[in-house]
Amino acid sequence: MESVAACRSVQVVDGIKAMAISSPRVGNVAPSSAFFGNAGVFERRKSGSVRMQRTRVVVEAKIREIFMPALSSTMTEGKIVSWVKSEGDKLNKGESVVVVESDKADMDVETFYDGYLACIVVGEGEVAPVGAAIGLLAESEEEIAEAKAKASQGGASAPAPAAAAAPPSPVAQAAVAPPPPAPATPPPVISAPAPVVVSSHPAAEGGRIVATPYAKKLAKQYKVDLATIAGSGPLGRIVAQDVEAAAGVASAAPAVAAPAATPAAAPAAVPQKSTPPPAPAQVIVPGTTVPFTSMQNGVSRNMVESLSVPTFRVGYTITTTALDALYKQIKSKGVTMTALLAKAAALALAKHPVVNACCKDGKSFTYNSNINIAVAVAMDGGLLTPVLQDADKVDIYSLSRKWKELVDKARAKQLTPAEYNSGTFTLSNLGMFGVDRFDAILPPNSGAIMAVGASKPTVVATKDGLFGVKNQMQVNVTADHRIIYGGDLAEFLQTFAAICEDPKDLVL
Repeated sequence: MESVAACRSVQVVDGIKAMAISSPRVGNVAPSSAFFGNAGVFERRKSGSVRMQRTRVVVEAKIREIFMPALSSTMTEGKIVSWVKSEGDKLNKGESVVVVESDKADMDVETFYDGYLACIVVGEGEVAPVGAAIGLLAESEEEIAEAKAKASQGGASAPAPAAAAAPPSPVAQAAVAPPPPAPATPPPVISAPAPVVVSSHPAAEGGRIVATPYAKKLAKQYKVDLATIAGSGPLGRIVAQDVEAAAGVASAAPAVAAPAATPAAAPAAVPQKSTPPPAPAQVIVPGTTVPFTSMQNGVSRNMVESLSVPTFRVGYTITTTALDALYKQIKSKGVTMTALLAKAAALALAKHPVVNACCKDGKSFTYNSNINIAVAVAMDGGLLTPVLQDADKVDIYSLSRKWKELVDKARAKQLTPAEYNSGTFTLSNLGMFGVDRFDAILPPNSGAIMAVGASKPTVVATKDGLFGVKNQMQVNVTADHRIIYGGDLAEFLQTFAAICEDPKDLVL
Protein backbone atom coordinates (compact mmCIF):
# COMPACT_ATOMS: atom_id res chain seq x y z
CA MET A 1 0.00 0.00 0.00
CA GLU A 2 1.25 3.48 -0.76
CA SER A 3 2.23 5.66 2.19
CA VAL A 4 -0.48 7.90 3.47
CA ALA A 5 -0.45 11.36 1.88
CA ALA A 6 -0.56 14.22 4.36
CA CYS A 7 -4.11 15.21 3.53
CA ARG A 8 -7.65 13.94 3.75
CA SER A 9 -8.27 11.40 1.01
CA VAL A 10 -10.52 8.51 0.12
CA GLN A 11 -8.92 5.09 -0.34
CA VAL A 12 -10.35 1.66 -1.18
CA VAL A 13 -9.68 -1.09 1.39
CA ASP A 14 -10.85 -4.57 0.32
CA GLY A 15 -13.13 -2.92 -2.22
CA ILE A 16 -14.73 -0.54 0.30
CA LYS A 17 -14.09 3.20 0.42
CA ALA A 18 -12.32 4.43 3.56
CA MET A 19 -11.32 7.87 4.77
CA ALA A 20 -7.67 8.64 5.53
CA ILE A 21 -6.65 11.23 8.09
CA SER A 22 -2.99 11.93 8.62
CA SER A 23 -0.46 14.54 9.64
CA PRO A 24 3.27 14.96 8.97
CA ARG A 25 5.93 15.07 11.63
CA VAL A 26 5.55 18.01 14.00
CA GLY A 27 8.76 18.54 15.93
CA ASN A 28 9.29 15.31 17.87
CA VAL A 29 5.71 14.20 17.32
CA ALA A 30 5.73 11.24 14.92
CA PRO A 31 3.32 11.11 11.99
CA SER A 32 0.13 9.17 12.53
CA SER A 33 -2.59 8.13 10.16
CA ALA A 34 -5.51 5.75 9.93
CA PHE A 35 -7.71 4.16 7.30
CA PHE A 36 -11.09 3.18 8.62
CA GLY A 37 -14.09 1.51 7.00
CA ASN A 38 -16.34 -1.50 7.18
CA ALA A 39 -13.59 -3.83 6.06
CA GLY A 40 -11.26 -2.96 8.93
CA VAL A 41 -8.50 -0.53 9.76
CA PHE A 42 -4.99 -0.11 8.46
CA GLU A 43 -2.88 1.84 10.96
CA ARG A 44 0.61 3.17 10.34
CA ARG A 45 2.60 2.85 13.55
CA LYS A 46 5.40 5.17 14.69
CA SER A 47 7.90 2.51 13.58
CA GLY A 48 6.57 2.85 10.04
CA SER A 49 5.00 -0.63 9.91
CA VAL A 50 1.41 -1.24 8.82
CA ARG A 51 -0.88 -3.74 10.56
CA MET A 52 -4.48 -4.87 10.10
CA GLN A 53 -7.08 -4.36 12.81
CA ARG A 54 -10.78 -5.14 12.93
CA THR A 55 -11.56 -2.41 15.43
CA ARG A 56 -12.31 1.16 14.42
CA VAL A 57 -9.32 3.34 15.29
CA VAL A 58 -8.98 7.00 14.33
CA VAL A 59 -5.74 8.86 15.04
CA GLU A 60 -5.83 12.56 14.21
CA ALA A 61 -3.18 15.25 14.28
CA LYS A 62 -3.16 17.11 17.60
CA ILE A 63 -0.23 19.51 17.35
CA ARG A 64 0.59 21.49 14.23
CA GLU A 65 3.29 23.98 13.42
CA ILE A 66 2.85 27.55 12.23
CA PHE A 67 5.54 28.26 9.67
CA MET A 68 7.21 31.50 8.60
CA PRO A 69 5.49 32.11 5.23
CA ALA A 70 7.12 33.41 2.06
CA LEU A 71 5.39 36.75 1.52
CA SER A 72 7.26 37.66 -1.66
CA SER A 73 9.40 35.99 -4.30
CA THR A 74 12.56 37.57 -2.85
CA MET A 75 11.84 36.89 0.83
CA THR A 76 14.27 34.51 2.56
CA GLU A 77 13.50 35.41 6.16
CA GLY A 78 10.89 37.34 8.07
CA LYS A 79 10.74 39.37 11.26
CA ILE A 80 7.94 39.00 13.79
CA VAL A 81 6.41 42.46 14.24
CA SER A 82 3.80 41.37 16.77
CA TRP A 83 1.78 38.37 17.87
CA VAL A 84 -1.90 39.22 17.60
CA LYS A 85 -2.69 36.27 19.86
CA SER A 86 -1.07 35.15 23.12
CA GLU A 87 -0.15 31.65 24.23
CA GLY A 88 -3.26 29.77 25.27
CA ASP A 89 -5.65 31.87 23.15
CA LYS A 90 -8.33 30.11 21.13
CA LEU A 91 -7.83 30.36 17.37
CA ASN A 92 -10.44 30.05 14.66
CA LYS A 93 -9.74 29.08 11.07
CA GLY A 94 -8.94 32.19 9.03
CA GLU A 95 -8.13 34.29 12.08
CA SER A 96 -5.07 36.55 12.17
CA VAL A 97 -2.37 35.17 14.46
CA VAL A 98 0.82 37.12 13.85
CA VAL A 99 2.13 40.11 11.90
CA VAL A 100 5.29 39.43 9.86
CA GLU A 101 7.61 41.99 8.33
CA SER A 102 8.94 40.92 4.94
CA ASP A 103 11.37 42.75 2.68
CA LYS A 104 8.43 44.69 1.21
CA ALA A 105 5.63 45.16 3.74
CA ASP A 106 4.04 44.08 7.01
CA MET A 107 1.51 41.32 6.45
CA ASP A 108 -1.09 39.68 8.65
CA VAL A 109 -0.73 35.91 8.79
CA GLU A 110 -3.72 33.72 9.57
CA THR A 111 -4.21 30.07 10.48
CA PHE A 112 -5.89 27.39 8.40
CA TYR A 113 -7.09 25.44 11.44
CA ASP A 114 -9.07 25.82 14.65
CA GLY A 115 -7.20 25.23 17.87
CA TYR A 116 -5.15 26.94 20.55
CA LEU A 117 -1.90 28.87 20.26
CA ALA A 118 0.10 26.48 22.41
CA CYS A 119 3.56 27.96 22.15
CA ILE A 120 5.29 30.95 20.57
CA VAL A 121 8.63 29.73 19.21
CA VAL A 122 9.86 33.01 17.66
CA GLY A 123 9.14 36.12 19.73
CA GLU A 124 8.38 39.67 18.69
CA GLY A 125 11.33 41.42 17.08
CA GLU A 126 13.06 38.12 16.27
CA VAL A 127 13.89 36.84 12.78
CA ALA A 128 13.28 33.37 11.33
CA PRO A 129 13.98 31.88 7.88
CA VAL A 130 11.11 31.09 5.55
CA GLY A 131 9.69 27.65 6.41
CA ALA A 132 10.89 27.65 10.01
CA ALA A 133 8.40 27.03 12.81
CA ILE A 134 7.40 30.23 14.59
CA GLY A 135 4.66 28.74 16.76
CA LEU A 136 2.74 25.59 17.70
CA LEU A 137 -1.00 25.07 17.34
CA ALA A 138 -2.71 22.56 19.67
CA GLU A 139 -6.04 21.02 18.81
CA SER A 140 -7.34 21.23 22.40
CA GLU A 141 -6.33 22.81 25.67
CA GLU A 142 -5.14 19.43 26.94
CA GLU A 143 -2.35 19.32 24.35
CA ILE A 144 -0.95 22.78 25.19
CA ALA A 145 1.40 21.42 27.85
CA GLU A 146 2.56 18.66 25.50
CA ALA A 147 3.30 21.21 22.76
CA LYS A 148 5.31 23.38 25.14
CA ALA A 149 7.30 20.35 26.22
CA LYS A 150 8.09 19.49 22.62
CA ALA A 151 9.15 23.08 21.93
CA SER A 152 11.42 23.14 24.99
CA GLN A 153 13.13 20.00 23.71
CA GLY A 154 13.88 21.73 20.40
CA GLY A 155 11.33 19.71 18.48
CA ALA A 156 10.04 22.77 16.62
CA SER A 157 13.43 24.18 15.71
CA ALA A 158 13.88 22.53 12.30
CA PRO A 159 10.59 21.67 10.63
CA ALA A 160 11.38 23.15 7.24
CA PRO A 161 13.08 20.12 5.63
CA ALA A 162 10.23 17.76 6.52
CA ALA A 163 7.68 20.22 5.24
CA ALA A 164 9.58 20.67 1.99
CA ALA A 165 9.68 16.91 1.44
CA ALA A 166 5.90 16.57 1.64
CA PRO A 167 4.19 19.09 -0.68
CA PRO A 168 0.65 17.92 0.11
CA SER A 169 1.18 18.35 3.85
CA PRO A 170 -1.74 19.83 5.77
CA VAL A 171 0.51 21.25 8.46
CA ALA A 172 -1.00 24.44 9.74
CA GLN A 173 1.08 26.80 7.76
CA ALA A 174 -0.02 30.35 8.04
CA ALA A 175 -1.70 32.06 5.13
CA VAL A 176 -1.17 35.66 4.15
CA ALA A 177 -4.26 37.85 4.52
CA PRO A 178 -4.69 41.59 4.15
CA PRO A 179 -6.44 42.73 7.35
CA PRO A 180 -7.32 40.35 10.23
CA PRO A 181 -10.79 38.77 10.29
CA ALA A 182 -13.10 38.88 13.28
CA PRO A 183 -12.91 35.94 15.74
CA ALA A 184 -15.94 33.84 16.57
CA THR A 185 -17.02 34.84 20.07
CA PRO A 186 -14.37 36.72 22.06
CA PRO A 187 -15.11 38.01 25.57
CA PRO A 188 -15.23 41.79 25.87
CA VAL A 189 -11.82 41.95 27.56
CA ILE A 190 -9.90 39.99 24.93
CA SER A 191 -7.88 42.16 22.57
CA ALA A 192 -8.96 40.35 19.40
CA PRO A 193 -11.40 41.90 16.94
CA ALA A 194 -15.10 41.68 17.64
CA PRO A 195 -17.06 38.61 16.53
CA VAL A 196 -19.30 40.51 14.14
CA VAL A 197 -18.09 43.45 12.09
CA VAL A 198 -20.82 45.59 10.66
CA SER A 199 -20.29 46.87 7.15
CA SER A 200 -20.82 50.45 8.21
CA HIS A 201 -17.68 50.43 10.35
CA PRO A 202 -15.20 52.97 8.92
CA ALA A 203 -12.32 50.52 9.09
CA ALA A 204 -14.20 47.49 7.76
CA GLU A 205 -13.37 45.87 4.43
CA GLY A 206 -15.41 42.84 3.55
CA GLY A 207 -16.17 42.03 7.20
CA ARG A 208 -12.58 42.51 8.34
CA ILE A 209 -11.12 45.11 10.67
CA VAL A 210 -8.45 47.21 8.94
CA ALA A 211 -5.72 48.33 11.32
CA THR A 212 -1.96 48.77 11.25
CA PRO A 213 0.11 46.03 12.92
CA TYR A 214 1.26 48.49 15.60
CA ALA A 215 -2.34 49.44 16.31
CA LYS A 216 -3.22 45.76 16.78
CA LYS A 217 -0.32 45.34 19.16
CA LEU A 218 -1.47 48.32 21.22
CA ALA A 219 -5.05 47.04 21.18
CA LYS A 220 -3.83 43.78 22.62
CA GLN A 221 -1.74 45.59 25.23
CA TYR A 222 -4.51 47.95 26.35
CA LYS A 223 -7.31 45.37 25.88
CA VAL A 224 -9.19 47.58 23.44
CA ASP A 225 -11.87 46.19 21.10
CA LEU A 226 -10.88 47.32 17.59
CA ALA A 227 -14.48 46.98 16.38
CA THR A 228 -15.46 49.94 18.58
CA ILE A 229 -12.87 52.30 17.07
CA ALA A 230 -13.37 54.58 14.06
CA GLY A 231 -10.10 54.66 12.14
CA SER A 232 -8.58 58.00 11.19
CA GLY A 233 -5.81 56.61 8.94
CA PRO A 234 -5.79 56.11 5.17
CA LEU A 235 -9.08 54.68 3.89
CA GLY A 236 -10.44 54.58 7.45
CA ARG A 237 -7.62 52.36 8.71
CA ILE A 238 -7.19 52.21 12.49
CA VAL A 239 -3.79 53.60 13.51
CA ALA A 240 -1.89 53.59 16.78
CA GLN A 241 -3.19 57.02 17.82
CA ASP A 242 -6.78 55.80 17.54
CA VAL A 243 -6.11 52.88 19.89
CA GLU A 244 -4.25 55.05 22.40
CA ALA A 245 -7.08 57.55 22.40
CA ALA A 246 -9.68 54.82 22.90
CA ALA A 247 -7.61 53.36 25.75
CA GLY A 248 -7.51 56.73 27.47
CA VAL A 249 -3.74 57.02 27.21
CA ALA A 250 -4.05 60.64 26.12
CA SER A 251 -7.72 61.56 25.97
CA ALA A 252 -10.98 59.72 26.52
CA ALA A 253 -12.53 61.14 23.37
CA PRO A 254 -11.99 58.75 20.44
CA ALA A 255 -12.26 61.60 17.96
CA VAL A 256 -9.03 63.13 19.23
CA ALA A 257 -6.26 61.65 17.15
CA ALA A 258 -3.24 63.05 19.01
CA PRO A 259 -2.17 61.50 22.33
CA ALA A 260 -0.04 63.61 24.65
CA ALA A 261 3.09 61.70 23.75
CA THR A 262 2.47 61.96 20.01
CA PRO A 263 3.93 64.88 18.05
CA ALA A 264 1.01 65.00 15.60
CA ALA A 265 -1.63 67.38 16.89
CA ALA A 266 -4.15 67.64 14.09
CA PRO A 267 -6.42 64.79 12.98
CA ALA A 268 -5.72 65.72 9.36
CA ALA A 269 -2.08 64.81 9.89
CA VAL A 270 -2.86 61.30 11.11
CA PRO A 271 -2.83 59.63 7.63
CA GLN A 272 0.78 60.71 7.28
CA LYS A 273 1.62 59.14 10.66
CA SER A 274 0.20 55.71 10.05
CA THR A 275 3.50 53.88 9.60
CA PRO A 276 3.71 51.16 12.25
CA PRO A 277 7.36 51.43 13.38
CA PRO A 278 7.79 53.64 16.45
CA ALA A 279 9.45 57.04 16.23
CA PRO A 280 12.59 56.13 18.28
CA ALA A 281 13.85 54.15 15.26
CA GLN A 282 14.65 57.53 13.66
CA VAL A 283 17.32 58.33 16.26
CA ILE A 284 20.85 58.10 14.78
CA VAL A 285 23.78 57.62 17.14
CA PRO A 286 27.14 58.50 15.52
CA GLY A 287 29.70 55.70 15.56
CA THR A 288 27.21 52.86 15.88
CA THR A 289 26.68 49.95 13.47
CA VAL A 290 23.07 49.22 12.59
CA PRO A 291 21.93 45.96 10.96
CA PHE A 292 19.81 46.08 7.82
CA THR A 293 16.07 45.99 8.21
CA SER A 294 14.11 43.39 6.25
CA MET A 295 13.36 46.01 3.60
CA GLN A 296 16.99 47.08 3.35
CA ASN A 297 18.04 43.44 3.01
CA GLY A 298 15.63 43.07 0.13
CA VAL A 299 16.90 46.22 -1.58
CA SER A 300 20.50 45.09 -1.07
CA ARG A 301 19.85 41.70 -2.67
CA ASN A 302 18.12 43.29 -5.64
CA MET A 303 20.91 45.80 -6.20
CA VAL A 304 23.59 43.11 -6.09
CA GLU A 305 21.55 40.93 -8.46
CA SER A 306 21.22 43.83 -10.90
CA LEU A 307 25.02 43.92 -11.32
CA SER A 308 24.84 40.69 -13.32
CA VAL A 309 22.73 42.34 -16.04
CA PRO A 310 24.51 44.23 -18.86
CA THR A 311 22.84 47.64 -19.03
CA PHE A 312 23.22 50.87 -20.99
CA ARG A 313 21.70 54.34 -20.65
CA VAL A 314 20.12 56.80 -23.04
CA GLY A 315 19.13 60.39 -22.18
CA TYR A 316 16.57 62.68 -23.78
CA THR A 317 15.49 66.29 -23.30
CA ILE A 318 11.73 66.86 -23.43
CA THR A 319 9.84 70.13 -23.70
CA THR A 320 7.13 70.04 -21.03
CA THR A 321 5.42 73.42 -21.48
CA ALA A 322 2.17 71.80 -22.70
CA LEU A 323 2.35 69.03 -20.09
CA ASP A 324 2.82 71.53 -17.27
CA ALA A 325 -0.12 73.57 -18.55
CA LEU A 326 -2.34 70.47 -18.64
CA TYR A 327 -1.29 69.54 -15.13
CA LYS A 328 -2.32 72.96 -13.83
CA GLN A 329 -5.72 72.60 -15.49
CA ILE A 330 -6.61 69.20 -14.01
CA LYS A 331 -4.64 69.27 -10.75
CA SER A 332 -7.74 70.41 -8.86
CA LYS A 333 -9.46 67.17 -9.92
CA GLY A 334 -6.90 65.10 -8.05
CA VAL A 335 -4.57 64.37 -10.94
CA THR A 336 -0.90 64.02 -10.03
CA MET A 337 2.18 64.56 -12.18
CA THR A 338 3.30 61.04 -11.35
CA ALA A 339 0.08 59.67 -12.86
CA LEU A 340 0.56 61.80 -15.98
CA LEU A 341 4.12 60.55 -16.49
CA ALA A 342 3.07 56.94 -15.85
CA LYS A 343 0.25 57.27 -18.35
CA ALA A 344 2.57 58.80 -20.97
CA ALA A 345 5.11 56.01 -20.44
CA ALA A 346 2.40 53.35 -20.71
CA LEU A 347 1.08 54.77 -23.99
CA ALA A 348 4.62 54.85 -25.40
CA LEU A 349 5.28 51.28 -24.24
CA ALA A 350 2.15 50.11 -26.06
CA LYS A 351 3.86 51.20 -29.31
CA HIS A 352 7.26 49.75 -28.36
CA PRO A 353 6.57 46.41 -26.62
CA VAL A 354 10.21 45.34 -26.56
CA VAL A 355 10.94 48.05 -23.95
CA ASN A 356 8.20 46.46 -21.83
CA ALA A 357 9.76 42.99 -22.18
CA CYS A 358 11.96 41.16 -19.68
CA CYS A 359 14.68 38.49 -19.64
CA LYS A 360 14.77 36.17 -16.62
CA ASP A 361 16.87 33.16 -17.65
CA GLY A 362 19.47 34.73 -19.93
CA LYS A 363 18.32 32.53 -22.82
CA SER A 364 14.97 34.04 -23.82
CA PHE A 365 12.79 37.05 -23.18
CA THR A 366 9.09 37.59 -22.64
CA TYR A 367 6.81 40.20 -24.14
CA ASN A 368 4.65 41.07 -21.15
CA SER A 369 0.92 40.97 -21.83
CA ASN A 370 0.20 43.88 -19.47
CA ILE A 371 1.74 47.31 -19.10
CA ASN A 372 2.21 47.77 -15.36
CA ILE A 373 4.12 50.88 -14.32
CA ALA A 374 6.05 50.53 -11.06
CA VAL A 375 6.84 53.88 -9.45
CA ALA A 376 9.61 54.20 -6.87
CA VAL A 377 8.53 55.60 -3.49
CA ALA A 378 11.06 56.52 -0.81
CA MET A 379 10.35 54.98 2.60
CA ASP A 380 12.07 55.39 5.94
CA GLY A 381 15.01 53.05 5.63
CA GLY A 382 14.10 51.65 2.25
CA LEU A 383 12.34 51.85 -1.08
CA LEU A 384 9.10 50.43 -2.46
CA THR A 385 7.70 50.36 -5.99
CA PRO A 386 3.86 50.35 -5.95
CA VAL A 387 2.47 49.27 -9.32
CA LEU A 388 -0.13 51.01 -11.47
CA GLN A 389 -1.53 48.03 -13.32
CA ASP A 390 -2.75 48.33 -16.92
CA ALA A 391 -1.79 52.00 -16.92
CA ASP A 392 -2.33 52.25 -20.67
CA LYS A 393 -6.01 51.28 -20.32
CA VAL A 394 -7.01 53.25 -17.19
CA ASP A 395 -8.14 56.87 -17.49
CA ILE A 396 -5.97 59.52 -15.86
CA TYR A 397 -8.44 60.34 -13.09
CA SER A 398 -8.81 56.72 -11.95
CA LEU A 399 -5.05 56.28 -12.27
CA SER A 400 -4.44 59.26 -9.97
CA ARG A 401 -6.90 57.96 -7.38
CA LYS A 402 -5.26 54.55 -7.49
CA TRP A 403 -1.82 56.09 -7.09
CA LYS A 404 -2.87 58.00 -3.98
CA GLU A 405 -4.32 54.81 -2.51
CA LEU A 406 -1.11 52.88 -3.24
CA VAL A 407 1.08 55.55 -1.64
CA ASP A 408 -1.07 55.54 1.51
CA LYS A 409 -0.83 51.75 1.72
CA ALA A 410 2.91 51.81 1.07
CA ARG A 411 3.54 54.26 3.91
CA ALA A 412 1.38 52.10 6.19
CA LYS A 413 3.34 49.02 4.97
CA GLN A 414 0.11 47.38 3.88
CA LEU A 415 0.76 46.71 0.18
CA THR A 416 -0.13 43.26 -1.05
CA PRO A 417 2.43 41.33 -3.16
CA ALA A 418 0.46 41.96 -6.34
CA GLU A 419 0.67 45.69 -5.65
CA TYR A 420 4.47 45.83 -5.55
CA ASN A 421 5.92 42.93 -7.54
CA SER A 422 3.94 42.98 -10.80
CA GLY A 423 5.68 45.92 -12.51
CA THR A 424 6.89 45.56 -16.10
CA PHE A 425 8.48 49.03 -16.41
CA THR A 426 9.74 51.28 -13.61
CA LEU A 427 9.52 55.06 -13.20
CA SER A 428 11.71 56.95 -10.73
CA ASN A 429 10.96 60.66 -10.35
CA LEU A 430 13.37 62.86 -8.38
CA GLY A 431 12.30 65.97 -10.28
CA MET A 432 10.00 66.90 -7.37
CA PHE A 433 13.17 67.47 -5.34
CA GLY A 434 14.69 69.74 -7.99
CA VAL A 435 17.10 67.11 -9.32
CA ASP A 436 18.11 67.93 -12.91
CA ARG A 437 19.20 64.47 -14.03
CA PHE A 438 20.24 61.13 -12.59
CA ASP A 439 20.66 57.48 -13.56
CA ALA A 440 18.56 54.70 -12.05
CA ILE A 441 19.62 51.08 -11.40
CA LEU A 442 17.66 48.48 -13.33
CA PRO A 443 15.49 46.32 -11.03
CA PRO A 444 15.78 42.53 -11.46
CA ASN A 445 13.42 40.82 -13.92
CA SER A 446 12.54 43.99 -15.80
CA GLY A 447 13.66 45.48 -19.10
CA ALA A 448 13.98 49.18 -18.40
CA ILE A 449 13.66 51.96 -15.82
CA MET A 450 13.19 55.67 -16.51
CA ALA A 451 14.76 58.37 -14.33
CA VAL A 452 12.85 61.67 -14.53
CA GLY A 453 14.42 65.02 -13.65
CA ALA A 454 12.80 68.35 -12.83
CA SER A 455 10.93 70.47 -15.35
CA LYS A 456 12.57 73.89 -15.42
CA PRO A 457 12.34 77.04 -17.59
CA THR A 458 15.15 76.90 -20.13
CA VAL A 459 16.37 79.38 -22.73
CA VAL A 460 16.18 77.66 -26.12
CA ALA A 461 16.64 78.63 -29.75
CA THR A 462 13.40 78.77 -31.74
CA LYS A 463 12.91 77.62 -35.30
CA ASP A 464 13.12 81.19 -36.61
CA GLY A 465 16.58 81.69 -35.08
CA LEU A 466 15.40 83.69 -32.05
CA PHE A 467 15.63 82.86 -28.37
CA GLY A 468 12.73 81.81 -26.20
CA VAL A 469 11.96 80.23 -22.83
CA LYS A 470 10.39 76.80 -22.59
CA ASN A 471 9.97 74.29 -19.78
CA GLN A 472 12.21 71.29 -20.27
CA MET A 473 13.05 68.14 -18.35
CA GLN A 474 15.65 65.47 -18.84
CA VAL A 475 14.92 61.77 -18.67
CA ASN A 476 17.45 58.93 -18.64
CA VAL A 477 16.46 55.34 -19.35
CA THR A 478 18.52 52.37 -18.14
CA ALA A 479 17.81 49.18 -20.10
CA ASP A 480 18.81 45.53 -20.30
CA HIS A 481 21.13 45.39 -23.32
CA ARG A 482 20.47 41.67 -23.83
CA ILE A 483 16.99 42.37 -25.20
CA ILE A 484 16.81 46.16 -25.77
CA TYR A 485 19.17 48.04 -28.07
CA GLY A 486 20.04 51.68 -28.58
CA GLY A 487 17.66 52.11 -31.50
CA ASP A 488 14.78 50.63 -29.47
CA LEU A 489 15.27 53.13 -26.66
CA ALA A 490 15.72 56.06 -29.04
CA GLU A 491 12.41 55.32 -30.77
CA PHE A 492 10.65 54.80 -27.44
CA LEU A 493 11.92 58.13 -26.10
CA GLN A 494 10.86 59.92 -29.25
CA THR A 495 7.32 58.58 -28.78
CA PHE A 496 7.34 59.42 -25.06
CA ALA A 497 8.52 62.98 -25.83
CA ALA A 498 5.84 63.42 -28.49
CA ILE A 499 3.12 62.40 -26.01
CA CYS A 500 4.44 64.80 -23.35
CA GLU A 501 4.76 67.69 -25.81
CA ASP A 502 1.22 67.14 -27.12
CA PRO A 503 -0.53 65.57 -24.12
CA LYS A 504 -4.12 65.48 -25.38
CA ASP A 505 -4.06 61.67 -25.45
CA LEU A 506 -3.42 61.58 -21.70
CA VAL A 507 -6.94 62.75 -20.85
CA LEU A 508 -8.86 60.62 -23.34
